[in-house]
Amino acid sequence: MASEIKVPPIKRWQTWYTVLAFFYMYLPIAVLTIFSFNKSPSPSQWSGFTLEWYTKFLQNPTLLAALKNSLSVAIAAVSVSAVLGTLTAVGLARYYFPGKSLYRGVTYLPLIVPDIAIAVATLVFFAAIKLPLSLGTIVIAHIVFCLAYVAVVVSSRLASIDPKLEEAALDLGATPVQAFLRVLLPQLLPGILSGCLLAFILSMDDFVIAYFTAGVGSTTLPIAIFSSLRSGGVTPELNALSVLLILASASMAAIAEAVRSWGNHE
Repeated sequence: MASEIKVPPIKRWQTWYTVLAFFYMYLPIAVLTIFSFNKSPSPSQWSGFTLEWYTKFLQNPTLLAALKNSLSVAIAAVSVSAVLGTLTAVGLARYYFPGKSLYRGVTYLPLIVPDIAIAVATLVFFAAIKLPLSLGTIVIAHIVFCLAYVAVVVSSRLASIDPKLEEAALDLGATPVQAFLRVLLPQLLPGILSGCLLAFILSMDDFVIAYFTAGVGSTTLPIAIFSSLRSGGVTPELNALSVLLILASASMAAIAEAVRSWGNHE
């Protein structure tokens, strides 16, 4: 008779801990998803399945306009941050200059500084230079932290690339620009794409910085959701919108992780 395989107690404990951790983290999202299909507008009772709230969201001009603003801000901020963040990461990794350590710390500072501090600082800066608040000022403010995230992800990718490849290209007659575009940049693309996807999600999700730097008519989606919550509380329409945002963010995070893993296994 074959002997039974006994699971060590520590393995059973880790399994139960993992189940409880995921249950704790995702139970609110599961409840939100279920009630986004509830026919009744009341969250206290279930009265049947419906897609009415998703249809209403897609017909809500206020939320759709705010979504358009958020997408415009995120695309613009990430586009600029992709260029500046990549150049920053390459400069810090490949070149030496006075004050390099200080510059590296300043570059990554937005990652640890509270959002409210960045929001107040940018608002004071815009007031000092007398720049009217608009979607453009939100983009400028978002570039501050998007750039740092792109630079961090690209830097981690750079650490796994042999610098001798660029040196070999230079020895073979390539100019520094050609070596960067034809040798280094193709290897950095997975890190750049991964950093851009992460920065895009964070830009779409940002409320504090956008709230402080938004002008009249430049309401982003998080601001519109906050205003709706203050005036009418949680509605099934907002539940439906939240589910769609969760699915979109999870999909982009999965794509970013897949791109990063693909780059590391090249």
